[in-house]
Amino acid sequence: MPGESLTMPPKDKSKRLYLIPVMLKGLDILELLQSEDRPMVLDEIHQQTNISKTTVYRILKTLVHRGYIAQSSDRHYRFIPRTRGKLCFGFGGQSAEMPFSQAVTASLRDAAVAVGVDLLVLDNEYDADIAIENAATFIREKVDIVIEFQVDEHAAPIIADKIAEAKIPMIAIDIPHPHATYFGVNNYRAGMEAGAMLADFAVGRWGGEVNWALGLDLEEAGQLVQSRITGSFEGIRARLPDLAVECFVRIDGRGMRDNSYRVILDFLKRHPRDHHILIAAANDTSALGAVEAARELGREKHVAIVGQDCVEEMLVEMQRPGSPAIATISHGVDEYGPRLIDLGLALLRGETLPPYNYVDHRAVTADAAGRMAQSLDPKRAPDKPGHALALSASVVVPSAASAAFRASPVRGSRTIRSPRRP
Repeated sequence: MPGESLTMPPKDKSKRLYLIPVMLKGLDILELLQSEDRPMVLDEIHQQTNISKTTVYRILKTLVHRGYIAQSSDRHYRFIPRTRGKLCFGFGGQSAEMPFSQAVTASLRDAAVAVGVDLLVLDNEYDADIAIENAATFIREKVDIVIEFQVDEHAAPIIADKIAEAKIPMIAIDIPHPHATYFGVNNYRAGMEAGAMLADFAVGRWGGEVNWALGLDLEEAGQLVQSRITGSFEGIRARLPDLAVECFVRIDGRGMRDNSYRVILDFLKRHPRDHHILIAAANDTSALGAVEAARELGREKHVAIVGQDCVEEMLVEMQRPGSPAIATISHGVDEYGPRLIDLGLALLRGETLPPYNYVDHRAVTADAAGRMAQSLDPKRAPDKPGHALALSASVVVPSAASAAFRASPVRGSRTIRSPRRP
């Protein structure tokens, strides 16, 4: 009617939801992963949610970054049940001064970043007491998983008991710990590979003549790691069955360069007329100490050495003309990080895992070492001697100890032990 004003009906404010579309999509993806409770790939998530692949990808990366889901090395995504904030794994590294430990740490850091897991790294400093202290730190910090890499078998049950009492799952690298899932190389098989390489060298270069087969051992790590030397001896025996049992000698180099240098130097001085000596080392650090001893005495042609771990300095040494280092056994350290993270996430999901989880190993000869070293540094001249010295300068060795030894028979071989540091 004229003169009357028209008024609009009031809006129903109850229907205003103020929703954020992208957040709804993110929650749809998170709820899907939670309800499926299994690893899923991007395409599968895209198909089940009808969200564009680009949006799914960005949401997944955001959820991984914030720790709500995990991404495995094979690009599967899974929901992570959480009682608190972002997942945190604790890693006790063997020693920041040991090349293989450095490589494991680097691989684990990269893998943790890739899946959105925080990583607390503590250095065990190749010391049992420090490793025990670090275990206590992991418990105080309430990490979700402990990844332990320490060398002393006597410290292993102490550390394992503390971690188990705190109800934290644990993964042990290379050295078994009670209550822990083992991850690392099959020590005996890797040793057999090394022994076969040494025996083949003796047959090809020395006509099968061998005076001594030495095992540079790592006694404190226990029987499993010592089986690298056991396997090496068996690998030699398989190809040289007539070699007398007295020729097989274990020498404790403690896995350290300086210790190994001293014990091999002493052995070579005591056997000046023996020109066919095979040396299987528990790791490349020990192998490099043996190389140094042979080189100092001018006896590189009398010795053949195979190490374990495939560290960069060993690759460079193997390319040096006339080097006694003929091979190393690669443990595939680049795969350590992704596989350790996957194992940790599986433990948190309550999955039942095999007690022993082995990495693949393979022998690396001088020819392959050249290609690998060149890929690490394309500008490096393979036979340029200064590079090995520059690399060795970054390796810190322990203080000197007494040169006294004692020998005792052990299952078809002799053992020479070097005294521990005071």
